[in-house]
Amino acid sequence: MSMRADGKAASLNTDLSKEEFVMAFNPQRHRRWLLASRPHGEPTGENFRLEEGEVASPGPGQLLLRTVFLSLDPYMRGRMSDAPSYSPPVAIGAVMVGGTVSRVVTSNHADYQPGDWVLGYGGWQDYEISDGSGLVKLGDNPEHPSWALGILGMPGFTAYMGLLDIGQPKAGETLVVAAATGPVGATVGQIAKLKGCRTVGIAGGSEKCRYAVETLGFDVCIDHRAPDFAVKLLEECPQGIDRKSVV
Repeated sequence: MSMRADGKAASLNTDLSKEEFVMAFNPQRHRRWLLASRPHGEPTGENFRLEEGEVASPGPGQLLLRTVFLSLDPYMRGRMSDAPSYSPPVAIGAVMVGGTVSRVVTSNHADYQPGDWVLGYGGWQDYEISDGSGLVKLGDNPEHPSWALGILGMPGFTAYMGLLDIGQPKAGETLVVAAATGPVGATVGQIAKLKGCRTVGIAGGSEKCRYAVETLGFDVCIDHRAPDFAVKLLEECPQGIDRKSVV
């Protein structure tokens, strides 16, 4: 929630046009979550620090972005650790990383105008100063801007390429999908059904398994927390599982 110049509340309504967004927005404060320490096991609130301050002004060739949607993804836990990985760790005292869909508040960049929707990597903060590097325009009035972080973004791309380019499923095959109700797994299962596969999902808890079958269309879903998980998996896949088939 932000405040108008007249003191009235202005929400981050995704239906606002460029002109309405610019008129409604008057940045008041900037909040950002920093990594305060490296977690051991499950992260806790003590591993993060909330800072508040003034909203910075963009310099020449820069633009000020207001975060509207932030994607919280499993890879973030790995970025909190300084163990060797495919991606560098978040530095202590730095803003936590994360994919974002934002709108341009003010711009000194020729390619961006106030009100523009962009996909970026602003992280856990209200505002970001950007020079335009790495930003992707989402059009003037995207119908579902958050989809750029989901089905039309990194999770969707991961599911599509992982299954079709690497897994290369064939009609009639059985595909086992771990984390079947997550954004990647849910997409993999639905693509596999379109390709004529029998789909076996794995998820934690009866509610998730019910969702996988009734909503996502998996043929069956097995609760990995159940004591007879191994038995159930063997019943559904009596010939075993080709490791390439597990996404």
